[in-house]
Order: sequence, then C-alpha cells, then structure tokens
Amino acid sequence: MHSRWSLLGLALLLALPWLLPQLLPANQAQFWTANILGRALVFGIIAMSLTFLATYGGFISLAQMTIAGVAGYALAVFVEGAVPRIAGGLGYATAIPVGLLAATLMGLLVGAVSVRTRDIYLLMITLALAMGVFRFIETNIAWFNGYEGIRNVVGPTIFGADFRNALVFYHIALGTAAALYFGILYLVRTPFGLVLQGIRDNPRRVAALGYSVGLHRIAAFGVAGFVAGCGGILSTIYNIGISPGSIGLGASVNVLIMSVIGGLGHPIGAFIGSLIFTVFDTFAATIYDRDRFNTLIGIVFLAIVLASPDGMIGLGARLRRLVTPRRE
Repeated sequence: MHSRWSLLGLALLLALPWLLPQLLPANQAQFWTANILGRALVFGIIAMSLTFLATYGGFISLAQMTIAGVAGYALAVFVEGAVPRIAGGLGYATAIPVGLLAATLMGLLVGAVSVRTRDIYLLMITLALAMGVFRFIETNIAWFNGYEGIRNVVGPTIFGADFRNALVFYHIALGTAAALYFGILYLVRTPFGLVLQGIRDNPRRVAALGYSVGLHRIAAFGVAGFVAGCGGILSTIYNIGISPGSIGLGASVNVLIMSVIGGLGHPIGAFIGSLIFTVFDTFAATIYDRDRFNTLIGIVFLAIVLASPDGMIGLGARLRRLVTPRRE
C-alpha cells in the first residue's frame, strides 16, 4: 500500500513544476517550486534519516541536523570558490563525496558513543554531541569562520545547467530524495534490515541468535549519517553557504518536529512533515505573525499529535478505515 502511494506521490511531484505555471503566475510558480517544494525535499531527506533510525531501529537521535551540517561544512571548507577560502582546491565532483564521507563517519561516531544507551539517555547523549559540535564550529574561526560561516557555495554546473536554477535544483533534490527513500525501503528488507528490526523489538533475543547488536546499531547510525549528509549537501547549496545557526538547537528540534508531525511509522512521514513545516514557516507572517512562528508550529504540532499520536500517516490510516467498508 505504501509503495503504491509513494509511486503516485513521486509522479505528482515530477508533474508539479509543469502544472504550477498553469495554475499560478510565473513568479509564484517558481517560488513554490524552489522555496517550498524544493526546501521541503531537502528538509525531508534530513528528517528521513531520523525516521529511519526511529522506525526500524527503535532509537531517536537529535544529532541528525548536526551530521547534515558536518557534510555541509566539509563541502564548504574544501570546495573551490567558497568565501572565505579555507582549504579549497577541490571541484564539486570531489568535494561532495568528501562531505558525504564526513557525514557517514560522523554518524558512525555518534552511533559508537551512544551504542549502549536507550530512550531518554540516547536523546540526551545525541543532543550533547550535537551541541558540542555546534559550539566547536561556532568558536572556531580558522577552519569554520566562526559565527559568520562560509558563503558562496553555489553548486556545480550539470550538463550545462546551473544548479541555482529552480527547476534543476528541484529535480536533483527530488531524484536524491526518491533514491534514498526507495533505497531505505530496500535496505530494511535485507538481512541487515531484518536484524535491525529484531534489535528494535527484542535485542536480547537477537544477541542470543549470534548477531552483534552493537555493530548493527552503529551501522544503522552510519546509514542515517549518509542520508543526513545528502540533505546537508543540498541544504548548503540551497542556502549558498552554511553557518553555525543552521545546525544549532533550534534546527535540531525542527527536524524532530517534522518527523513526529509526519509520523515515525514510515519514511514517507518525514516528507509529509517537512512539507507541512515548510508551508507554515514560509507563510507564518500571513497566517499569524513571523515572530510567533514557534507558537504557531507548536499549536500545529499539538493539534496533530493529539488527534493522531502517530502523525499524519496515522491520521490518514484512520480516515482510510472510516471510508473503506469493512469486509465480512
């Protein structure tokens, strides 16, 4: 069922950039394509790394935005053309894999540090790691330019098309999101994914069968780190740079909010939650008050969680059961 709806959603997202100009003025259609749909896909990728850990591993990490930031900073530090020039010298074809490698290694490190913790203790230790990295980057001028961050990370040119073009960025973000999404759905059906779900349900029984619980948990964090790194690379290029504020406490909590709003029961929930969050973030000034965005998203969060503890996915399942006649 989820796979069928996922394919329908992917087809709709592919068609939207061509449908929006028929429904909206050209400037508004471009705004929706890049600033709402494209940004929601980028946030959704980062949130999906958290959803993957929560859904199939049974543990929630508050370090995913930081891991995404590690990828973004690695890209900004090593790519040629960034301002200020820190290391430089690498083209995007090399700097992007370096960023993804850095995020994967950071994910493995977070998993290794928190491998023996669960529940609230896991939340606290991943939050402590995230804040430690945030403070280190914020105060380090030599490598990360401190508070100001690194600018002018404009992205590569692909087959003669500028990455800054709204349609180009949107389709690359959509292709990346789709590849990671279906990759996760495949991974969780492999022996590794099945063992990971067994660890979620009963780690002692899995250990008794001879599997290493610790190594599987660390590997899961590595996979989640790679996914978050993809989102971090796209986010850095989207924002034409990166600064410590993009990986701070507020950003980390926002990723958790997106995941819970969408629903932690399936990876698609990350994209549903990120779209809802992005829409309210963009139109907060029109709906209520720009300075009261946290109040607004808090009200939305409470309303969805109270109506459906498992997010929009759970709400959709309840509505589907109501409208679908029961079979005898």
